[in-house]
Amino acid sequence: MRRVIVDSAIYRDGRRADGPADLSDALAEARATGDAFLWVGLHEPTEEEFDHVTAEFALHPLAVEDALKAHQRPKLEVYDDSLFVVLKPVLYEPESDRVSSGDVMVFMGDSFVVTVRHGEGAPLAAVRRRLEAEPEVLRQGPTAVLYAISDEVVDHYIEVAAELQVDLEELESDVFAPVGGSAGNMAARIYTAKRQVLEFRRASSPLTAPMQRLAAGTVPFVNEEAKPFFRDVGDHLIRATEQVEGLDRLLSDVLSAHLAQMGVRQNDDMRKISAWAAMAAVPTMVAGIYGMNFDHMPELRWGWSYPAVILLMAGAVLGLYRLFKRRGWM
Repeated sequence: MRRVIVDSAIYRDGRRADGPADLSDALAEARATGDAFLWVGLHEPTEEEFDHVTAEFALHPLAVEDALKAHQRPKLEVYDDSLFVVLKPVLYEPESDRVSSGDVMVFMGDSFVVTVRHGEGAPLAAVRRRLEAEPEVLRQGPTAVLYAISDEVVDHYIEVAAELQVDLEELESDVFAPVGGSAGNMAARIYTAKRQVLEFRRASSPLTAPMQRLAAGTVPFVNEEAKPFFRDVGDHLIRATEQVEGLDRLLSDVLSAHLAQMGVRQNDDMRKISAWAAMAAVPTMVAGIYGMNFDHMPELRWGWSYPAVILLMAGAVLGLYRLFKRRGWM
């Protein structure tokens, strides 16, 4: 158990206090005083490793099943003895311009908080340190932990949305560049960007309903005084969701513009090919006629026949070239 428990501590009156190492004894001590709570943080536990925590905190088996499996949808579930919240933090990788998501599950009861993290996104150690530096917030008990984690996850949404906005602006510049982009796989780049935005939407959009419930102040185990704080988190979430929806619409527009440009360029190429084929057809026709080797062809024995025919072919090609150039086909 020690290798999956990232941190475990009792918090009394907004400050970290020394407590028993055993989870059962620590929870009993937190409940005995009435003004303390136990916060246990775990990272990717197995079913066997989580069994002890499940037994000590009497967690609901359905919530435990979700906590053991990654890639859960953001949600809020209320059980008899605890509250279960799933959050999906997102991580932006600047080297590959890739968005990945993790999972943070929060079990909250009368005197305890259990956090389970999957993936590398949103490490909770920074959240714990920030809360420990703000005792007035930590005095609100387990509700303060849920608020701080939600606030950290949603604020990071806005940062990732800003990074995606920069990538989209660069992609848009490449699409509308005079040379038509730096590579021929522009459509693949656009589809890759849409996949990153889709990954972001899967993390942020479903979280709207849980935040609205928390902001309404009707959820058990959550202090009613925390409503303004969850409303603030909800406002930030709406801002992030609107940003990502705008990015998705803009990517669709960029893709449509790119496909339209490709059609225009293909038409231009076909016109150029047709123009060159027409210019090549005239001398080919003339040379084909005079290559039939009939005895009674006009001017066949004339001394100036060859230069006259060459001049005729050159003049016809030049005339076609000027015609196509004037019409914009060349």
